[in-house]
Amino acid sequence: MTKKISMGLVVTVLVLLLVVAVGYIAFNAYSQRQVQKEITIYQQGIQAGSSQAIAFMFKQASACTKPVPIRYNNQTLNLVAVKCLKKS
Repeated sequence: MTKKISMGLVVTVLVLLLVVAVGYIAFNAYSQRQVQKEITIYQQGIQAGSSQAIAFMFKQASACTKPVPIRYNNQTLNLVAVKCLKKS
């Protein structure tokens, strides 16, 4: 009788451990998918922001009102459209 109880206990513990392991693997996979979604959204935001900035610079430069300053780190360049130079 003790062998049946201890065999049943072993099976129960093994099944419980299997359930915990499968749950951990599923949670880990879900977490990785969420992180990947966040990275994708972040990259799309960067792309959209870059596109908007470039479109703004093109619009400002093509207006021929004044040079458009572009700053990067400690450097500044003034962007002027070629068609604006031809008007002078």
